[in-house]
Amino acid sequence: MRFRHREREEPEINLIPFIDVLLVVLIFLMLSTTYSKFTELQIKLPVADAEAQRDRPKEIIVAVSADGRYSVNRQAVEGRSVDNVTRALRDAAQANKDMVLIISADASAAHQAVITVMEAARRSGLSQVTFATQTSGPSGAK
Repeated sequence: MRFRHREREEPEINLIPFIDVLLVVLIFLMLSTTYSKFTELQIKLPVADAEAQRDRPKEIIVAVSADGRYSVNRQAVEGRSVDNVTRALRDAAQANKDMVLIISADASAAHQAVITVMEAARRSGLSQVTFATQTSGPSGAK
């Protein structure tokens, strides 16, 4: 009996699925990687005591009630027009345009009431406008 030596077939590794998996992993890593900027300046900001800055005489507080009434520095404003609020802001600013305007609006106040105050501030020349909020922590929540 004569046995032939069979030529051994070399196992063939199919690389196409391997390449597909590597490409998917590469795309995932590219999309999920965050890049940071190394060219930014490294600075150390100065420290200030917040309690020492509590007394700020250069501020005007405008309160907006839920029904759209206004008060400037606890003085009620007659009427609800932009002109009346502008006049009250000019009187409170007394030609000092560096004052900070703090808008303290009720949470349910109409959007238009707040925009009226912002328009009056623009007409008065007050450019520093901020909004007062309250904390939502245990002391502020009811």
